[in-house]
Amino acid sequence: MGRYVIRRLLQMIPVFIGATLLIFLMVHVMGDPIAGLCGERQCDPATEDRLRREFGLDRPVWQQYTTYMGHVFSGDFGTAFNGQKVIDLMASAFPVTIRLTLVAVAFELVIGVVLGVITGLRRGRPVDTSVLLLTLVVIAVPTFVTGLLAQLVFGVKWRIVQPSVSYTAPLDELILPGLVLASVSLAYVTRLTRTSVAENVRSDYVRTAIAKGLPRHRVITRHLLRNSLIPVVTFIGTDIGALMGGAIVTERIFNIHGVGFQLYQGILRQNTQTVVGFVTVLVIVFLLANLLVDLVYAVLDPRIRYA
Repeated sequence: MGRYVIRRLLQMIPVFIGATLLIFLMVHVMGDPIAGLCGERQCDPATEDRLRREFGLDRPVWQQYTTYMGHVFSGDFGTAFNGQKVIDLMASAFPVTIRLTLVAVAFELVIGVVLGVITGLRRGRPVDTSVLLLTLVVIAVPTFVTGLLAQLVFGVKWRIVQPSVSYTAPLDELILPGLVLASVSLAYVTRLTRTSVAENVRSDYVRTAIAKGLPRHRVITRHLLRNSLIPVVTFIGTDIGALMGGAIVTERIFNIHGVGFQLYQGILRQNTQTVVGFVTVLVIVFLLANLLVDLVYAVLDPRIRYA
């Protein structure tokens, strides 16, 4: 197992470099950041030259990328055009988005898996049809519509939760935004779990466990569920990074100053340092989440061994 982890970590290095290089090039194609910094008015030529030298934009793109990666490996993600360190923006944004993502993943695991198991064991019955229709509606409705409706109903009409949360967003204020963020993924987790449970419930090892007289709850939790969760774990592992990077709409609706808010501001102002820095960290999150998924496979299925 140890050698496998080391090999996977070494494989992440070229993937990380390739992904960050692609992101760096795409962000630089977005437009001239100096023009975005000056706004609608045209910059004075002397001021423009000074800003380009200050932020290193007067050098070739490959040299800018090499310098940037050198700073990244030393823990410096550069300085935003407003003079604030990108690492300071990360220190305030990532804790909020991590808490929001954890709430969303908890909803996916609890509600999605439970509904998937119930519908998988009762395939073709009214409860199965109802849940399938409900998940189809959730998938079809855009997130911004779900968020606005949830904010209107639960925050304004019923006053169960606050219609908008604070910048720091404590955990109790993230329940509704977390549910909105997880809504589409929750529907997919429910359908994945249902399909996997419905397939595995007819397997020989489940029939053998039932024939041995094992209690029903033990057959479901120890035998059926562990094998059925493998595709679900794969989806959730890749979904963690997607939730963190795709929270722009949810964070805008609920006034949360997290990663999505900072990415939106960076793109709007063509702040390349902010965008590249945040996306670089999200790439690391994706890579580590995929490694964690592979390790969880061995826990769920003892037959899986990594050399």
